[in-house]
Amino acid sequence: MVRLDLDGRACEIDTLVIAGWTGRDVAALEHHIEELKAIGVQPPSSVPLYYRVAASLLTQADAIEVLGDDSSGEAEPVLVGTPDRLWVTVGSDHTDRKLETYGVAPSKQVCAKVVGRHAWRFEDVEPHWDKLILRSFIAEHGKKVPYQEGLLARIRPMRELIAGWRGDKRLPSGVAMFCGTLPAIGGIRPSTRFDMEIEDPVLGRTLSHGYTIEALPVVS
Repeated sequence: MVRLDLDGRACEIDTLVIAGWTGRDVAALEHHIEELKAIGVQPPSSVPLYYRVAASLLTQADAIEVLGDDSSGEAEPVLVGTPDRLWVTVGSDHTDRKLETYGVAPSKQVCAKVVGRHAWRFEDVEPHWDKLILRSFIAEHGKKVPYQEGLLARIRPMRELIAGWRGDKRLPSGVAMFCGTLPAIGGIRPSTRFDMEIEDPVLGRTLSHGYTIEALPVVS
């Protein structure tokens, strides 16, 4: 079990689920599949897919360590179930891309899954969910450059994703679910820094978090 601190609210998480291949637009989803196929990742058996991942990988740290130079982050909306309501924060499904060419499920288990320290009540944003904007940035050539950007309308509706996991439109308490990402601008690539955010232009606020990545040497 992992304890997350969301705006001073302790949330105990014992189940981590990563929903993959969640694009709402078929053409855009196929583009993402082809993007990953270009780096050796096999297409999914069905869409969406739900990967169970060790909850101990969840972190709100400002820095993570990875093995080698073949990993990268990807920004996602993250739903967190608690006894009283559903929360949304921003997270990064940091993934080992080299291992991903062997198998997506194993690749999900070897990198920390970073989530932000602030959250919104899902009920407050559900009416205008499709207007929320997901963004990420990486460090490249000494500059902060855009890496992902787009409306959450490009990802399947959250209630649909929740129901697709176990047939219940309510996310159980103690569950954190990563809900999908957007294609990388310029292609998937590693970086020493990853920043992510979800902007709510309707209520005029932003969820954000960032972290540095230290690549550990690969020895044999």
